[in-house]
Amino acid sequence: MSQIRTFLTGAMTMAAALAAVVALTGAKAERKAEFDEITVGRINIVEPDGTKRMVISNKAQFPGDFLQGKERERPDRRSFAGMLFINDEGTENGGLIQKGGIGPDGKVTSGVSLTFDRFRQDQALQLINTDSATTQRTALIINDVPPHTLTVIGDGKRFAEEARKLPEAERRAYWDKLADEGKLSMNRIWLGNTSEKGSSLQLKDARGRTRMQLQVSADGKAQIQMLDEQGKVVKSIEPGTAG
Repeated sequence: MSQIRTFLTGAMTMAAALAAVVALTGAKAERKAEFDEITVGRINIVEPDGTKRMVISNKAQFPGDFLQGKERERPDRRSFAGMLFINDEGTENGGLIQKGGIGPDGKVTSGVSLTFDRFRQDQALQLINTDSATTQRTALIINDVPPHTLTVIGDGKRFAEEARKLPEAERRAYWDKLADEGKLSMNRIWLGNTSEKGSSLQLKDARGRTRMQLQVSADGKAQIQMLDEQGKVVKSIEPGTAG
């Protein structure tokens, strides 16, 4: 009798263990939840292997940036909340960041930026709105960004540090050389308002120099301007003038 009791106890224990394993593995494979509302500080959206694909975060827990699966410090982001996009290899490729408030000095500091990055590189497209005590800017910005095989994120900071070490008379030539080698990001299109309360569309060459500008001033005056390499207006077309 005792042998039967021992056998039954062992069988029940094994069955319970198997049921627990099935329940746990089944829950992992099919776990779903529905909420009417959820309050969190940060959400990490990951692939099955743990690779982060999107981070939605408050200011206190906002991450740095991501390069090939590794997170790097970004102290300049500690005043923002928002969302980062991360590609298949774990590298950041854009995001939405925002902040806004009134500082101890009573001045407004506010901004929202939506960006899309080139692969392992900086932003190629940006939609931005900023507001301060003195200016308000809203713009669509399109940039030429070097391929990651030529420069990497962080090179811009290194270039600036190297330029500061040079005599002032040599700095312009240093930057020109980098531009000739295609190592610098260049703004090509800028569309937005101006500090004088006008609006402007600027079309730029491969060196980032404005060569054509469509603008409307605050009082409604419209112009099409063509500029040379030094930024001098060489032709201007206005309503009522011959082309």
